[in-house]
Amino acid sequence: MVAFVALTFAVAAGSLNAFDQQVLHAIAGAWNPSLQPLFQAIAELGGLELTSILVVVLSLFLLRRGSPADAWVLVAFGASQILETLYKAALYHPGPSISVSHPDGPSITELLGSSSSGNSFPSGHIMRAIVVYGLIAFVVRRLAPWPAARALAFPILLVLIVVEAFDRIYLAVHWESDVIGGVLLGAIALVSATIWLDRPRVPTRKA
Repeated sequence: MVAFVALTFAVAAGSLNAFDQQVLHAIAGAWNPSLQPLFQAIAELGGLELTSILVVVLSLFLLRRGSPADAWVLVAFGASQILETLYKAALYHPGPSISVSHPDGPSITELLGSSSSGNSFPSGHIMRAIVVYGLIAFVVRRLAPWPAARALAFPILLVLIVVEAFDRIYLAVHWESDVIGGVLLGAIALVSATIWLDRPRVPTRKA
């Protein structure tokens, strides 16, 4: 939380503008138009539509498992989404110019005009990816009956997050500071949700 607040102040003060520009220019040199469809598809992994479906399915799974209160992890996803929206509405931090950015993956948020402010801090895609796929990895690690699945859950999560983070910068739809902000906000929500799932359980009394 402290790191996210500190980053927010740094972004608001423009302290990271030079750093953001340097990263953007460095990545621009690696742009390959033939890879655009691939990175647009990668963007969908952190899109509002897919992540919303996955977190609802996860909540239903936890609900049917016999621990109804576990389904409250849905709140962590919703709260992080609300905070992301509020930050983008309140913090003046325009994203990369349309002259240098590339078309992102299609999303209903564009049709609804939710990004009309033009502000880009923090990255919602990377935030949602960390919360949702982090929760899935946590549940798989705890409940999967297959040792291989449990062992691969977190390595796969790490690779997915790195790829999604690079995707945001490669398409030039976010600054590096936006991605870091999304990582921190997503981590806060994920830790909160896993703490809830790890809470002490009250033994069920048998009649």
